[in-house]
Amino acid sequence: MRLSTRNQLPGTVTSVQEGQVTAIIKVALAGGQSITSSITLEAAKELGLAVGTAVVVLVKASEVTIAVE
Repeated sequence: MRLSTRNQLPGTVTSVQEGQVTAIIKVALAGGQSITSSITLEAAKELGLAVGTAVVVLVKASEVTIAVE
């Protein structure tokens, strides 16, 4: 598979929190950092995401959202 997205970060799923419509996925990255993503619950199920799943996180600058609590 070839992608135009340049920021490709390999990691492992460490947490999946399923909501009614979305799932919050936490991924441990190779360098020791972690990243969290909110995706549709349907997408999480289609991808078979579970703790321990090896993934590649794709980050496109025009699609990054930052929030504070």
